[in-house]
Amino acid sequence: MEFDFLAPVESEIIDFVKDLSSQHLGSKVVFHSDKNFPDMNQVKIAIIGVLENRGSGNDAEVNLTEIRKAFYSLYPGNWHVSIADLGDILSGSSLEDTYFATHKVIAKLLKSGIIPIVIGGSQDLTYALYRAFDTLEQMVNLVAIDSRFDFGKDDSGISATSYLTKIIVDEPNNLFNYSNIGYQTYYNSQEEIDLIEKLFFDAYRLGDVSNNISISEPVLRDADIVCVDLTSVKSSDSGNFVTFTPNGFNGKEICSLSRYAGISDKVSLFGIFNHNSTKQESQLIAQIMWYFIEGFHYRSNEYPYGSKENYLKYIIPMEDEELIFYKSNKTDRWWIEIPFISASSNKLKKSTLLPCSYDEYLAACNHEMPERWWKAQRKNVI
Repeated sequence: MEFDFLAPVESEIIDFVKDLSSQHLGSKVVFHSDKNFPDMNQVKIAIIGVLENRGSGNDAEVNLTEIRKAFYSLYPGNWHVSIADLGDILSGSSLEDTYFATHKVIAKLLKSGIIPIVIGGSQDLTYALYRAFDTLEQMVNLVAIDSRFDFGKDDSGISATSYLTKIIVDEPNNLFNYSNIGYQTYYNSQEEIDLIEKLFFDAYRLGDVSNNISISEPVLRDADIVCVDLTSVKSSDSGNFVTFTPNGFNGKEICSLSRYAGISDKVSLFGIFNHNSTKQESQLIAQIMWYFIEGFHYRSNEYPYGSKENYLKYIIPMEDEELIFYKSNKTDRWWIEIPFISASSNKLKKSTLLPCSYDEYLAACNHEMPERWWKAQRKNVI
């Protein structure tokens, strides 16, 4: 029933794919057409468009045709991943109608163990994606690749620039952590930056990530939802001169972040928002999607899905306690253990290990407490 909200892929796209060679990516994808709906038992990744843009204050129609053409014209890697294009969720009579339909469709896919790649529309759709986790009864880690934090006033309603406030305030509150990758200070008030710290959230400036993009890998490894605001990419690389952005990630960096998201064993939902679907930007979005799927193919099924027996354990004595690190024998990735503070605390009931980097381990060896560990522990006692 939930899939009744989905309109079939346009016949223009299906005809376009028929003209491609059997080696192109489009030939490896099954489509929701007027005559056929994919067998979801065989699908691992589902592509969905949401044709809703009102949250950005822009009533312009969302057109994903160029994005789909660019994506299906690419060649796949050495993948063994079954992909379906389920079509589009159309704009409802109201924003709430679109959120409801999006929530229902995404929740159904998540319950089925299928990873949705959602192409928006405006970024307020992230709220509907977040609400899709309500039925899973788990705490959620949200990572936004964005130049802004998207806070808003409590009474301003939800929009592409205020959706985070609604996520934080609304019940049921399933948000355990929010992380921002790529914020630009001059786009965010000091009050907002202070609020990020007060809530024990994580934020990484554009310059820091560009100088060492690997610092984002542990953050994305711990995410359930990753949403990309295309305005975080500078206009000279995205081709978006409607919303001009002189500074931001370049094309290579945004694709690297997408691959990190794909390779994370925990990420179960990936969204791309706030684009104008120009031909140049469509090519970039297609490659962002490609790299996410490439990362997914190389998932290693480590913690929280693997056994601790496959890790080396390191104990670092500190002044008041000891820190316990784990290093994977398979991928050389690192985790740090978060102790349970109280038997009544259940926010971390699904995981006691926090992804971290080798540099954080070295810092701990020099008696420097990892900041993300401290913040996670603080959330665990609240």
